[in-house]
Amino acid sequence: MKKIRITHHKTVLTIFVLILCILFFLYYDLIFKASYAKDEFSTQVEKIAEQNENPIFKIQKILIYSSANAIDKSENESLQDLSILQYSDIAITLDNTSTIYELTNENTIKELYIDNIHISTGSDKGHQYVNYKSALDFAKYKEIKELNDEKIEYHVVSTNDENNQTDYQTPTFYADCSNPITLEYMNEDIITNYAASSDSNTISFNGKVLQEAGIDLNDINYSLHFTIHIVNNLNEEFICPVRLQVDLSGDDGGIYKGYKYDNTSVSGYEYNFIKIVK
Repeated sequence: MKKIRITHHKTVLTIFVLILCILFFLYYDLIFKASYAKDEFSTQVEKIAEQNENPIFKIQKILIYSSANAIDKSENESLQDLSILQYSDIAITLDNTSTIYELTNENTIKELYIDNIHISTGSDKGHQYVNYKSALDFAKYKEIKELNDEKIEYHVVSTNDENNQTDYQTPTFYADCSNPITLEYMNEDIITNYAASSDSNTISFNGKVLQEAGIDLNDINYSLHFTIHIVNNLNEEFICPVRLQVDLSGDDGGIYKGYKYDNTSVSGYEYNFIKIVK
């Protein structure tokens, strides 16, 4: 048998070193980096858990008032060209004193905004959107504007002088969390060109109109998701994702009886604001 003779020693050595480099790179990329990332993630999770064990801010109560209306677009208000809409007024009360009993820079608010708004309904009927609604107009129909940038930014009132000068028709919130976050969900044009019968008394300008117009509540029940962002006066950031499943029906007729009112005190981790660890 002939012996294999290696004559290109430098070439073989170069290839050998190159293979070692490739193996080291693969080890670093596939094992070391993954292990390091896992450790970093675990450390980050532990920090978040520690800082949120006793939440500074949390949602205490959610109130939802749902009704409907008919907008008469016919000439001479003859009730022959009606657009049917459904709306819900939402009030979210925050608790900022369960961990810190007195008002400090840590549990008072400097900035507040809502984003990541997502709506889904039981059908494609209507056009849905959400925006701010003044607490002074709560539980009564009032037209709201559709958002332009999918973000609701609140003016935070922190002094009595600001309070006296504030227009509450624009998004407003008190720095001490003493007023609720108020929103309106709107589903407009569920039915268009709806005509009343010759007896105008058959039209109700509330939730009853949905039944009169033959609208199935399963088609307009909705889920609403959004995220509330808070910055306190220490410039610390907090977030709370909110998920609302709104069922307009009920054993008593639900919204068909004119309106539906849900007032719920909430508890649990999902209603706590999570502090963003940087």
